Amino acid sequence: MGNKIKIFIKEFVLEFFKILIISLAIVIPIRYFLFQPFYVRGASMEPTFYDYEYLIIDEISYRLREPQRGEIIVFRSPQHFSNFYIKRIIGLPNERIVIKNGEVYIYNNRFPSGIKLDESSYLEVGMQTFGNIDLTLGQNEYFVLGDNRHSSLDSRSFGPVLRKNIIGRVWLRGWPLSRIGKFEAPLYNF
Repeated sequence: MGNKIKIFIKEFVLEFFKILIISLAIVIPIRYFLFQPFYVRGASMEPTFYDYEYLIIDEISYRLREPQRGEIIVFRSPQHFSNFYIKRIIGLPNERIVIKNGEVYIYNNRFPSGIKLDESSYLEVGMQTFGNIDLTLGQNEYFVLGDNRHSSLDSRSFGPVLRKNIIGRVWLRGWPLSRIGKFEAPLYNF
């Protein structure tokens, strides 16, 4: 009887390690190369996101395509590389961004005379974008703003975000359960 128990334990341990190795082979690549969890800290994206909400970041999309205006991204801080920020992309590479009179204007090949950015789908009524900015982005630069413009440290303070510092886009809010949802870039009226 004792020999059967030893064989059983040996087979159990061997099977356990096989399952563990297979699980790690599946989970680690997904966690580090495809999707990553992220906790919101701060008020810069309210009312879109609140403190301690749990987000899933899609890290693979930007390997296949370029970031788009309106997408919410996670990126490394230009000032402190170990810190991560979450903001919305407003300006794309080679565009001119002008902020004046509380409004954001985009100048590009399609709109050489400029167009006012309609942000009504995600900004609270009456929210204005403070600051006087006139900036032309470089080839790999993005202009980002928080949805809570009064409480956001963003491109108005630290300048453009380099493409190489973008980790990924917010794909899903996983917590709290009452606010679970998938995120897509808004459709702009131009």
